[in-house]
Amino acid sequence: MPTILERYYETHKKSAELYASSQEVVAGGAAQSRVMYPYPYYIAKGDGAVKWDVDGNELIDYIIGFGSLILGNNRPEVTEAVERQLRNGTHMGTTTPYEVQWAELITNLMPAGERVRFTASGTEATLLAIRLARGFTGKSKLVKFREHYDGWHDYVALEAGITAPYGVPEATKSTVAVLDPDPDALDDYLSKDKDVAAVIMEPTGAHWGQFPVQNPNFLERVREITRRHDVLMIMDEVIMGFRVSRGGAHGKYGIMPDLFSMAKIVAGGLPGGAVGGRADIFAPMGDPDPAKRFVHPGTFNANPVSAAAGIAALEIIANEPITERADALADKLKKGLREALIKQEVTGHVHGVSSIVHLALGVEGETNDQDISQVPVDQLAEATKGRKIEMLKLAMLNEGVDMFGGIGFMTSAAHTEEQVERTVAAFERSLVAIRDEGYI
Repeated sequence: MPTILERYYETHKKSAELYASSQEVVAGGAAQSRVMYPYPYYIAKGDGAVKWDVDGNELIDYIIGFGSLILGNNRPEVTEAVERQLRNGTHMGTTTPYEVQWAELITNLMPAGERVRFTASGTEATLLAIRLARGFTGKSKLVKFREHYDGWHDYVALEAGITAPYGVPEATKSTVAVLDPDPDALDDYLSKDKDVAAVIMEPTGAHWGQFPVQNPNFLERVREITRRHDVLMIMDEVIMGFRVSRGGAHGKYGIMPDLFSMAKIVAGGLPGGAVGGRADIFAPMGDPDPAKRFVHPGTFNANPVSAAAGIAALEIIANEPITERADALADKLKKGLREALIKQEVTGHVHGVSSIVHLALGVEGETNDQDISQVPVDQLAEATKGRKIEMLKLAMLNEGVDMFGGIGFMTSAAHTEEQVERTVAAFERSLVAIRDEGYI
Protein backbone atom coordinates (compact mmCIF):
# COMPACT_ATOMS: atom_id res chain seq x y z
CA MET A 1 0.00 0.00 0.00
CA PRO A 2 1.67 3.29 -1.10
CA THR A 3 2.01 6.10 1.41
CA ILE A 4 0.34 9.49 0.98
CA LEU A 5 3.57 10.99 -0.32
CA GLU A 6 4.25 8.07 -2.67
CA ARG A 7 0.77 8.43 -4.19
CA TYR A 8 1.31 12.15 -4.64
CA TYR A 9 4.73 11.70 -6.27
CA GLU A 10 3.34 9.05 -8.61
CA THR A 11 0.34 11.08 -9.77
CA HIS A 12 2.00 14.53 -9.98
CA LYS A 13 5.11 13.92 -12.07
CA LYS A 14 4.54 16.77 -14.54
CA SER A 15 3.95 19.17 -11.65
CA ALA A 16 7.26 18.04 -10.15
CA GLU A 17 9.02 18.79 -13.44
CA LEU A 18 7.42 22.23 -13.68
CA TYR A 19 8.36 23.06 -10.12
CA ALA A 20 11.95 22.01 -10.74
CA SER A 21 12.08 24.32 -13.76
CA SER A 22 10.46 27.16 -11.82
CA GLN A 23 13.29 27.15 -9.28
CA GLU A 24 15.52 28.65 -11.95
CA VAL A 25 13.20 31.46 -13.05
CA VAL A 26 10.43 32.20 -10.53
CA ALA A 27 11.46 33.85 -7.26
CA GLY A 28 10.46 31.62 -4.38
CA GLY A 29 9.65 28.78 -6.76
CA ALA A 30 6.00 29.75 -7.34
CA ALA A 31 4.27 33.02 -8.11
CA GLN A 32 1.31 32.14 -5.89
CA SER A 33 2.13 32.65 -2.22
CA ARG A 34 0.49 29.41 -1.10
CA VAL A 35 3.54 27.19 -1.67
CA MET A 36 2.87 23.69 -0.39
CA TYR A 37 4.77 20.60 0.76
CA PRO A 38 6.46 18.80 -0.96
CA TYR A 39 5.84 20.80 -4.17
CA PRO A 40 2.82 22.50 -5.73
CA TYR A 41 0.45 21.03 -8.30
CA TYR A 42 -0.10 22.98 -11.51
CA ILE A 43 -3.66 23.42 -12.78
CA ALA A 44 -4.41 23.31 -16.51
CA LYS A 45 -8.14 24.15 -16.66
CA GLY A 46 -11.33 24.44 -14.66
CA ASP A 47 -15.04 24.19 -15.27
CA GLY A 48 -17.84 24.57 -12.75
CA ALA A 49 -16.70 23.11 -9.43
CA VAL A 50 -14.04 20.90 -11.05
CA LYS A 51 -10.52 21.52 -12.31
CA TRP A 52 -7.79 19.37 -13.86
CA ASP A 53 -4.07 19.57 -13.23
CA VAL A 54 -1.29 19.11 -15.77
CA ASP A 55 -1.08 15.41 -14.91
CA GLY A 56 -4.75 14.93 -15.77
CA ASN A 57 -5.97 14.57 -12.18
CA GLU A 58 -9.56 15.71 -11.71
CA LEU A 59 -10.22 17.71 -8.55
CA ILE A 60 -13.36 18.99 -6.86
CA ASP A 61 -12.42 22.63 -6.34
CA TYR A 62 -12.96 24.17 -2.90
CA ILE A 63 -10.26 26.82 -3.27
CA ILE A 64 -12.46 28.24 -6.02
CA GLY A 65 -10.13 31.08 -6.98
CA PHE A 66 -9.26 31.83 -3.33
CA GLY A 67 -12.96 32.49 -2.88
CA SER A 68 -13.44 34.70 -5.93
CA LEU A 69 -15.37 32.16 -8.03
CA ILE A 70 -18.65 31.92 -6.15
CA LEU A 71 -20.24 31.17 -9.55
CA GLY A 72 -17.69 28.43 -10.22
CA ASN A 73 -14.93 28.13 -12.80
CA ASN A 74 -15.71 29.24 -16.33
CA ARG A 75 -19.27 30.46 -15.72
CA PRO A 76 -20.58 30.94 -19.30
CA GLU A 77 -22.04 34.44 -18.82
CA VAL A 78 -18.79 35.72 -17.33
CA THR A 79 -16.60 34.01 -19.92
CA GLU A 80 -18.73 35.33 -22.78
CA ALA A 81 -18.64 38.87 -21.38
CA VAL A 82 -14.85 38.72 -21.18
CA GLU A 83 -14.56 37.31 -24.71
CA ARG A 84 -16.74 40.12 -26.10
CA GLN A 85 -14.65 42.76 -24.38
CA LEU A 86 -11.37 41.20 -25.51
CA ARG A 87 -12.54 41.61 -29.09
CA ASN A 88 -13.43 45.25 -28.39
CA GLY A 89 -10.16 46.03 -26.66
CA THR A 90 -8.32 45.36 -23.42
CA HIS A 91 -7.45 48.96 -22.58
CA MET A 92 -8.88 52.26 -23.82
CA GLY A 93 -6.55 54.70 -22.08
CA THR A 94 -9.60 56.41 -20.60
CA THR A 95 -12.82 55.59 -18.79
CA THR A 96 -15.46 53.34 -20.29
CA PRO A 97 -19.24 53.02 -19.76
CA TYR A 98 -18.57 49.75 -17.94
CA GLU A 99 -17.06 51.62 -15.00
CA VAL A 100 -20.39 53.36 -14.35
CA GLN A 101 -22.47 50.20 -14.74
CA TRP A 102 -20.09 48.26 -12.48
CA ALA A 103 -20.20 50.93 -9.78
CA GLU A 104 -24.01 51.12 -9.94
CA LEU A 105 -24.26 47.37 -9.32
CA ILE A 106 -21.98 47.61 -6.30
CA THR A 107 -23.77 50.58 -4.75
CA ASN A 108 -27.10 48.82 -5.24
CA LEU A 109 -25.86 45.66 -3.53
CA MET A 110 -23.64 47.01 -0.74
CA PRO A 111 -25.67 49.15 1.71
CA ALA A 112 -22.76 51.36 2.84
CA GLY A 113 -21.58 52.05 -0.72
CA GLU A 114 -22.52 55.66 -1.44
CA ARG A 115 -19.48 55.97 -3.71
CA VAL A 116 -17.04 53.48 -5.25
CA ARG A 117 -13.48 53.75 -6.49
CA PHE A 118 -11.80 50.91 -8.39
CA THR A 119 -8.34 49.40 -7.92
CA ALA A 120 -6.51 46.44 -9.46
CA SER A 121 -6.42 44.19 -6.37
CA GLY A 122 -7.58 43.73 -2.81
CA THR A 123 -4.25 44.83 -1.38
CA GLU A 124 -4.53 48.07 -3.36
CA ALA A 125 -8.09 48.47 -2.08
CA THR A 126 -7.08 48.38 1.60
CA LEU A 127 -4.16 50.71 0.86
CA LEU A 128 -6.52 53.19 -0.78
CA ALA A 129 -9.03 52.96 2.07
CA ILE A 130 -6.30 53.73 4.61
CA ARG A 131 -5.01 56.65 2.52
CA LEU A 132 -8.53 58.06 2.24
CA ALA A 133 -9.07 57.72 5.98
CA ARG A 134 -5.83 59.50 6.83
CA GLY A 135 -6.52 62.31 4.41
CA PHE A 136 -10.11 62.78 5.53
CA THR A 137 -9.39 62.78 9.27
CA GLY A 138 -6.03 64.52 9.18
CA LYS A 139 -4.72 61.82 11.52
CA SER A 140 -1.78 59.50 10.84
CA LYS A 141 -2.21 56.20 12.67
CA LEU A 142 -3.99 52.95 11.88
CA VAL A 143 -5.27 50.26 14.23
CA LYS A 144 -5.48 46.69 12.96
CA PHE A 145 -6.27 43.46 14.77
CA ARG A 146 -3.81 40.65 15.42
CA GLU A 147 -3.87 37.88 12.78
CA HIS A 148 -6.33 39.79 10.59
CA TYR A 149 -5.10 39.69 7.00
CA ASP A 150 -5.82 42.83 4.99
CA GLY A 151 -3.30 42.47 2.16
CA TRP A 152 0.48 42.51 2.00
CA HIS A 153 1.38 46.22 1.84
CA ASP A 154 3.46 47.86 4.57
CA TYR A 155 0.64 49.19 6.73
CA VAL A 156 -1.15 45.87 7.22
CA ALA A 157 1.74 43.36 7.15
CA LEU A 158 2.32 43.54 10.90
CA GLU A 159 1.18 40.40 12.77
CA ALA A 160 -1.03 39.35 9.86
CA GLY A 161 -0.26 35.65 10.18
CA ILE A 162 0.45 35.16 6.48
CA THR A 163 2.88 37.96 5.66
CA ALA A 164 5.98 38.91 7.64
CA PRO A 165 6.89 42.61 7.89
CA TYR A 166 9.93 41.96 5.70
CA GLY A 167 11.34 45.27 4.49
CA VAL A 168 8.82 47.41 6.40
CA PRO A 169 10.64 50.45 7.87
CA GLU A 170 10.43 51.11 11.59
CA ALA A 171 8.99 54.53 10.81
CA THR A 172 6.09 52.87 9.03
CA LYS A 173 5.57 50.37 11.83
CA SER A 174 5.29 53.26 14.29
CA THR A 175 2.13 54.44 12.52
CA VAL A 176 0.30 51.13 13.07
CA ALA A 177 -1.00 49.68 16.32
CA VAL A 178 -1.85 45.96 16.45
CA LEU A 179 -4.44 45.02 19.06
CA ASP A 180 -6.23 41.85 20.06
CA PRO A 181 -9.77 41.86 18.63
CA ASP A 182 -11.23 43.04 21.91
CA PRO A 183 -13.57 46.06 21.94
CA ASP A 184 -12.51 47.05 25.47
CA ALA A 185 -8.85 47.06 24.45
CA LEU A 186 -9.74 49.16 21.41
CA ASP A 187 -11.71 51.64 23.51
CA ASP A 188 -8.83 51.96 25.94
CA TYR A 189 -6.29 52.53 23.16
CA LEU A 190 -8.38 55.15 21.38
CA SER A 191 -8.94 56.94 24.67
CA LYS A 192 -5.18 57.41 24.98
CA ASP A 193 -4.11 58.01 21.37
CA LYS A 194 -6.00 60.74 19.53
CA ASP A 195 -3.99 60.43 16.32
CA VAL A 196 -5.78 57.33 14.99
CA ALA A 197 -7.44 57.79 11.59
CA ALA A 198 -9.05 54.37 11.19
CA VAL A 199 -9.56 50.84 12.47
CA ILE A 200 -9.44 48.07 9.84
CA MET A 201 -10.68 44.51 10.32
CA GLU A 202 -11.88 41.31 8.71
CA PRO A 203 -15.52 41.47 9.84
CA THR A 204 -15.96 37.74 10.57
CA GLY A 205 -12.51 37.22 12.08
CA ALA A 206 -8.94 36.56 11.09
CA HIS A 207 -8.15 34.62 7.90
CA TRP A 208 -11.69 34.50 6.48
CA GLY A 209 -13.01 33.38 9.88
CA GLN A 210 -10.44 30.68 10.67
CA PHE A 211 -10.04 32.53 13.97
CA PRO A 212 -13.57 33.88 14.24
CA VAL A 213 -14.95 36.89 16.03
CA GLN A 214 -16.62 35.15 18.97
CA ASN A 215 -18.11 38.19 20.66
CA PRO A 216 -21.60 38.46 19.11
CA ASN A 217 -21.55 42.23 19.67
CA PHE A 218 -18.04 42.77 18.29
CA LEU A 219 -18.94 44.74 15.16
CA GLU A 220 -21.60 46.74 16.97
CA ARG A 221 -19.14 47.64 19.73
CA VAL A 222 -16.37 48.57 17.29
CA ARG A 223 -18.81 50.77 15.39
CA GLU A 224 -19.92 52.55 18.55
CA ILE A 225 -16.37 52.98 19.84
CA THR A 226 -14.94 54.31 16.57
CA ARG A 227 -17.81 56.73 16.14
CA ARG A 228 -17.43 58.02 19.71
CA HIS A 229 -13.69 58.59 19.21
CA ASP A 230 -14.14 60.15 15.76
CA VAL A 231 -12.22 57.33 14.08
CA LEU A 232 -13.22 55.75 10.77
CA MET A 233 -14.21 52.09 10.61
CA ILE A 234 -12.93 50.11 7.61
CA MET A 235 -14.36 46.66 6.92
CA ASP A 236 -12.16 44.48 4.75
CA GLU A 237 -14.82 42.76 2.61
CA VAL A 238 -12.36 41.33 0.07
CA ILE A 239 -13.51 37.77 0.85
CA MET A 240 -16.84 38.39 2.57
CA GLY A 241 -18.26 40.85 0.05
CA PHE A 242 -21.02 39.11 -1.97
CA ARG A 243 -20.25 35.79 -0.23
CA VAL A 244 -21.69 35.95 3.28
CA SER A 245 -24.56 37.89 1.71
CA ARG A 246 -25.24 39.92 -1.42
CA GLY A 247 -24.52 42.97 0.71
CA GLY A 248 -21.36 41.61 2.27
CA ALA A 249 -20.77 41.22 5.98
CA HIS A 250 -22.01 44.71 6.75
CA GLY A 251 -25.22 43.99 4.87
CA LYS A 252 -25.66 40.68 6.68
CA TYR A 253 -25.06 42.06 10.16
CA GLY A 254 -26.47 45.55 9.66
CA ILE A 255 -23.36 47.42 10.87
CA MET A 256 -22.41 50.23 8.48
CA PRO A 257 -18.68 50.98 8.14
CA ASP A 258 -17.34 54.29 6.88
CA LEU A 259 -15.31 52.51 4.19
CA PHE A 260 -15.05 48.92 2.94
CA SER A 261 -12.65 47.14 0.62
CA MET A 262 -13.62 44.65 -2.08
CA ALA A 263 -11.88 42.31 -4.53
CA LYS A 264 -12.19 38.69 -5.71
CA ILE A 265 -15.93 38.29 -6.41
CA VAL A 266 -16.33 41.99 -7.28
CA ALA A 267 -14.36 41.44 -10.50
CA GLY A 268 -15.89 38.08 -11.36
CA GLY A 269 -12.64 36.28 -10.52
CA LEU A 270 -10.45 38.55 -12.66
CA PRO A 271 -7.88 41.00 -11.25
CA GLY A 272 -9.75 43.89 -9.70
CA GLY A 273 -10.72 45.55 -6.45
CA ALA A 274 -12.62 48.52 -5.13
CA VAL A 275 -13.27 50.71 -2.13
CA GLY A 276 -16.77 51.79 -1.21
CA GLY A 277 -18.19 54.01 1.48
CA ARG A 278 -19.35 57.46 2.49
CA ALA A 279 -19.54 60.06 -0.25
CA ASP A 280 -17.93 62.80 1.86
CA ILE A 281 -14.79 60.71 2.40
CA PHE A 282 -14.37 60.37 -1.36
CA ALA A 283 -15.10 64.06 -2.04
CA PRO A 284 -11.41 65.09 -2.37
CA MET A 285 -11.15 62.90 -5.46
CA GLY A 286 -13.42 65.35 -7.27
CA ASP A 287 -12.16 68.59 -5.74
CA PRO A 288 -12.12 71.33 -8.41
CA ASP A 289 -8.92 72.74 -6.91
CA PRO A 290 -5.98 70.66 -8.23
CA ALA A 291 -3.97 71.57 -5.14
CA LYS A 292 -6.56 69.90 -2.91
CA ARG A 293 -7.55 67.02 -5.17
CA PHE A 294 -6.67 63.44 -4.22
CA VAL A 295 -5.34 61.98 -7.44
CA HIS A 296 -5.66 58.21 -7.58
CA PRO A 297 -3.98 56.93 -10.76
CA GLY A 298 -3.78 53.31 -11.77
CA THR A 299 -3.28 51.90 -15.26
CA PHE A 300 -5.66 49.00 -14.67
CA ASN A 301 -8.22 50.64 -12.38
CA ALA A 302 -11.69 49.71 -13.71
CA ASN A 303 -10.10 48.15 -16.81
CA PRO A 304 -12.84 47.11 -19.24
CA VAL A 305 -12.10 43.37 -19.18
CA SER A 306 -12.34 43.09 -15.39
CA ALA A 307 -15.32 45.43 -15.44
CA ALA A 308 -17.12 43.21 -17.97
CA ALA A 309 -16.48 40.16 -15.81
CA GLY A 310 -17.55 41.98 -12.66
CA ILE A 311 -20.78 43.24 -14.23
CA ALA A 312 -21.71 39.78 -15.49
CA ALA A 313 -20.99 38.16 -12.12
CA LEU A 314 -22.76 40.77 -9.99
CA GLU A 315 -25.85 40.76 -12.20
CA ILE A 316 -26.16 37.02 -11.61
CA ILE A 317 -25.58 37.42 -7.87
CA ALA A 318 -28.19 40.19 -7.71
CA ASN A 319 -30.86 38.17 -9.50
CA GLU A 320 -30.28 34.51 -8.60
CA PRO A 321 -30.07 32.66 -5.25
CA ILE A 322 -26.30 32.28 -5.55
CA THR A 323 -25.33 32.88 -1.94
CA GLU A 324 -28.24 30.77 -0.72
CA ARG A 325 -27.20 27.84 -2.92
CA ALA A 326 -23.57 28.02 -1.82
CA ASP A 327 -24.63 28.32 1.84
CA ALA A 328 -26.86 25.24 1.63
CA LEU A 329 -24.04 23.18 0.15
CA ALA A 330 -21.69 24.36 2.89
CA ASP A 331 -24.22 23.26 5.52
CA LYS A 332 -24.36 19.82 3.91
CA LEU A 333 -20.57 19.64 3.80
CA LYS A 334 -20.19 20.65 7.45
CA LYS A 335 -22.71 18.01 8.50
CA GLY A 336 -20.89 15.33 6.50
CA LEU A 337 -17.45 16.29 7.82
CA ARG A 338 -18.69 16.14 11.40
CA GLU A 339 -20.22 12.72 10.81
CA ALA A 340 -16.97 11.45 9.28
CA LEU A 341 -14.99 12.63 12.32
CA ILE A 342 -17.39 10.81 14.63
CA LYS A 343 -17.38 7.65 12.51
CA GLN A 344 -13.60 7.49 12.45
CA GLU A 345 -13.34 8.51 16.12
CA VAL A 346 -11.07 11.44 15.26
CA THR A 347 -11.12 14.56 17.41
CA GLY A 348 -11.92 17.53 15.23
CA HIS A 349 -13.95 20.68 14.96
CA VAL A 350 -15.94 22.04 11.99
CA HIS A 351 -17.25 25.61 11.87
CA GLY A 352 -17.81 28.55 9.54
CA VAL A 353 -20.39 31.07 8.37
CA SER A 354 -22.36 31.02 5.12
CA SER A 355 -20.42 29.27 2.33
CA ILE A 356 -17.19 29.06 4.33
CA VAL A 357 -16.16 25.84 6.10
CA HIS A 358 -13.26 25.61 8.55
CA LEU A 359 -11.71 22.44 9.93
CA ALA A 360 -9.48 22.04 12.99
CA LEU A 361 -8.12 18.58 13.82
CA GLY A 362 -7.24 17.78 17.40
CA VAL A 363 -9.70 20.10 19.15
CA GLU A 364 -13.40 19.94 19.78
CA GLY A 365 -16.06 22.29 21.06
CA GLU A 366 -19.32 24.03 20.32
CA THR A 367 -20.46 26.49 17.68
CA ASN A 368 -23.18 29.08 18.14
CA ASP A 369 -26.42 29.28 16.16
CA GLN A 370 -24.52 30.76 13.19
CA ASP A 371 -21.87 28.01 13.26
CA ILE A 372 -19.25 30.39 14.66
CA SER A 373 -16.71 28.45 16.70
CA GLN A 374 -16.62 28.92 20.45
CA VAL A 375 -13.29 27.10 20.80
CA PRO A 376 -10.57 29.43 22.18
CA VAL A 377 -8.60 31.02 19.34
CA ASP A 378 -5.24 29.82 20.67
CA GLN A 379 -6.50 26.24 20.47
CA LEU A 380 -7.75 26.77 16.92
CA ALA A 381 -4.39 28.23 15.96
CA GLU A 382 -2.50 25.23 17.33
CA ALA A 383 -4.88 22.79 15.62
CA THR A 384 -4.53 24.41 12.19
CA LYS A 385 -0.79 24.19 11.72
CA GLY A 386 1.91 21.54 11.41
CA ARG A 387 2.60 18.48 9.32
CA LYS A 388 -0.79 16.82 9.93
CA ILE A 389 -2.45 19.68 8.03
CA GLU A 390 -0.01 19.39 5.14
CA MET A 391 -0.58 15.66 4.94
CA LEU A 392 -4.37 16.03 5.04
CA LYS A 393 -4.09 18.42 2.09
CA LEU A 394 -2.06 15.84 0.14
CA ALA A 395 -4.33 12.96 1.12
CA MET A 396 -7.36 14.90 -0.09
CA LEU A 397 -5.61 15.73 -3.37
CA ASN A 398 -4.89 12.02 -3.79
CA GLU A 399 -8.63 11.46 -3.35
CA GLY A 400 -9.56 14.11 -5.94
CA VAL A 401 -10.43 17.04 -3.65
CA ASP A 402 -8.67 20.43 -3.55
CA MET A 403 -9.23 22.07 -0.16
CA PHE A 404 -7.72 25.16 1.44
CA GLY A 405 -4.43 23.99 2.87
CA GLY A 406 -5.94 21.23 4.97
CA ILE A 407 -7.93 23.66 7.08
CA GLY A 408 -11.03 24.59 5.10
CA PHE A 409 -13.31 24.77 2.10
CA MET A 410 -15.32 27.37 0.21
CA THR A 411 -18.40 26.27 -1.65
CA SER A 412 -19.82 27.87 -4.78
CA ALA A 413 -23.13 27.83 -6.59
CA ALA A 414 -21.54 25.43 -9.08
CA HIS A 415 -20.98 22.64 -6.56
CA THR A 416 -23.49 19.80 -6.46
CA GLU A 417 -24.81 17.65 -3.64
CA GLU A 418 -23.19 14.62 -5.28
CA GLN A 419 -19.80 16.38 -5.23
CA VAL A 420 -20.26 17.21 -1.57
CA GLU A 421 -21.03 13.56 -0.83
CA ARG A 422 -17.89 12.50 -2.72
CA THR A 423 -15.92 15.06 -0.72
CA VAL A 424 -17.14 13.66 2.58
CA ALA A 425 -16.21 10.13 1.47
CA ALA A 426 -12.77 11.38 0.41
CA PHE A 427 -12.35 13.10 3.77
CA GLU A 428 -13.14 9.89 5.62
CA ARG A 429 -10.56 7.95 3.58
CA SER A 430 -8.04 10.74 4.14
CA LEU A 431 -8.57 10.61 7.90
CA VAL A 432 -7.80 6.90 7.79
CA ALA A 433 -4.65 7.55 5.73
CA ILE A 434 -3.18 10.24 7.98
CA ARG A 435 -4.05 8.21 11.09
CA ASP A 436 -2.44 5.06 9.69
CA GLU A 437 0.74 7.05 9.02
CA GLY A 438 0.78 8.50 12.52
CA TYR A 439 -0.02 12.14 11.81
CA ILE A 440 -3.07 12.12 14.09
